[in-house]
Amino acid sequence: MNATYKDVKSDILSKITSGHWQPGSLIPNEIELAETYGCARATVNRAMRELADDGLIERRRKAGTRVRASPIRQARFDIPLVRREIEDKGAEYRYSLASRSIETAPDWLRTRLQLGQGADALHLVCMHYADGDPFQHEDRWINLEVLPQARDADFSQVGPNEWLVSTIPFSTAEISFSATLADRALAEYLACDTGAPLFTVERATWFEGDANTFVRLTYRPGHRMTTRY
Repeated sequence: MNATYKDVKSDILSKITSGHWQPGSLIPNEIELAETYGCARATVNRAMRELADDGLIERRRKAGTRVRASPIRQARFDIPLVRREIEDKGAEYRYSLASRSIETAPDWLRTRLQLGQGADALHLVCMHYADGDPFQHEDRWINLEVLPQARDADFSQVGPNEWLVSTIPFSTAEISFSATLADRALAEYLACDTGAPLFTVERATWFEGDANTFVRLTYRPGHRMTTRY
């Protein structure tokens, strides 16, 4: 493997966010990592410097490099997991992948996420159920330039939100809430009447200026959202 500094950084991020390297864990030194990734020590050094600047690792001379006790993702904002939300209500959770495709990012998405011309994105449509009833419709786009591993990820059993939270942190999040009316497709997914009022959340996340994902979450009539800080 002849890795770039972005490859090294991405893999280390994955190990941190997945819990493979727990907060406080000692990370192998630069020489060891360079051998692991098949790259120059300077490549590893750049990746480590950026991770330290991001607040994810702590580097100390002679003491080595450790995962910070409060990585940036946990310190700033927690992305809610719909599975946990449903199970916390005492309901049985079920997930279903409705469609999956790799597409050239449409103009509106490129504008929203500041993607380049011709950028590829993974488009996923998913459903989440509580005790067998429709709970949340998820329409998600993942930036394959930043997350190429999503091409081969299996989203048939685990939703993309859980995969993203365990794969990559974020430094910026943009969230908007709105009301919408159910079109025919949403009415079928959410088992409601066409034209019924629905609650919608749109969320986009970036890490160091590079877009991770955009998602539109739509809930069936009567949904109530509660937040705690």
